[in-house]
Amino acid sequence: MSKRITVVGGGAAGMMAAICAAEQGAQVTLLEPNERLGKKLNITGKGRCNVTNNADIQGLMANIPRNGKFLYSAFSDFDGRDAMAFFEALGVPLKTERGNRVFPVSDRAFDISGALERRLKRLKGHLVRDRAVSLDIAEEAVRGVRGERGDYPADAVILATGGVSYPATGSTGEGHRMAAQAGHTVTPLRGSLVPLREQGHRCARMQGLSLRNVQLTVLENGKKCYTDFGEMLFTHFGVSGPLVLSASAHMRYFDKKHYRLEIDLKPALNEPTLDKRLLSDFEKYANSDFANALGDLLPQKMIPVVVEECGIPPHQKVHDITREQRRSLLVLLKHFPVEIAGPCPVTDAIVTSGGVKVSEVNPATMESKIVKGLYFAGELLDVDAYTGGFNLQIAWATGRAAGRSAAGA
Repeated sequence: MSKRITVVGGGAAGMMAAICAAEQGAQVTLLEPNERLGKKLNITGKGRCNVTNNADIQGLMANIPRNGKFLYSAFSDFDGRDAMAFFEALGVPLKTERGNRVFPVSDRAFDISGALERRLKRLKGHLVRDRAVSLDIAEEAVRGVRGERGDYPADAVILATGGVSYPATGSTGEGHRMAAQAGHTVTPLRGSLVPLREQGHRCARMQGLSLRNVQLTVLENGKKCYTDFGEMLFTHFGVSGPLVLSASAHMRYFDKKHYRLEIDLKPALNEPTLDKRLLSDFEKYANSDFANALGDLLPQKMIPVVVEECGIPPHQKVHDITREQRRSLLVLLKHFPVEIAGPCPVTDAIVTSGGVKVSEVNPATMESKIVKGLYFAGELLDVDAYTGGFNLQIAWATGRAAGRSAAGA
């Protein structure tokens, strides 16, 4: 007789777990309270869905800053290239972009969630619109799930409810509560890949300004810990954008350490070349006030802040600017500082850091070491990764391991 498996959560990890269990012949019930499956999946990558990263296991492991070793077995069975083959077999053509980031050729996240949903239906998976409330556990083994609308007896239960980021998509933390009910430790939850709050109000004066092709460096207690190149955004609270979200994953000790960002506004120019550029602009605007001589160099929204920060009087004539003053401007353009007060709330984060303690979970099967027949997958676990498709790869690999193991593969 085939095993009865209940999967809690119809996101990326839950759908993968349900499909892989059904492929092994299990009777699968998928509980999801949202109208659509994959609600968070459908907004990832600005609606394009960065499906995975076209990397081998070493490339994947290098991008998992937290508990990466736990994922070695799951990634060994199903790495980024396996994920690509899986989706292309489901009829979704893929393309690889900068940084080995993989997207649907269509640039539509719905093509990914739709392919998963169709595959589950073909396998006769049973989708129920219900919210899980608690686990039914007896004699240290799971017996099923209690929902708001009914009970779901099962031989195995896979919790794949996500983290606590983006609560509007249904990630509200009920999976962590059920894991704790089962006796599991849940490590503190916080945001990763999250916008950052500034100390002071300089960024707010430039809110809405997007900087492209800049270099961002993170200093932890004055020591460089991360640097990258790309696009960022000033906001009313601080900074955001792809560059900042990636940087935030490297900033893990706000309670103990001080963080400062430095923005190189002209990364293509070394200091001597930039100095020549300044001399050229100053020659062009020799008779202008300093504040009116920066329009060729900087976005308008940034000029008042840079003028104030570099210490050159705004009404000083350009032809009177000294070499030392020009040097102070050059240093500012190469090292524009943003003092960081802390991250935005976890509800604003793309992924959750923290979750079910991985030492209490079998890394090969994703089964609980505490309750027989209980499995975990995806963001619910205490693992998270950098941007680039790595967090979804965690969902695919752990979901597959949990689904196959729960079905007895």
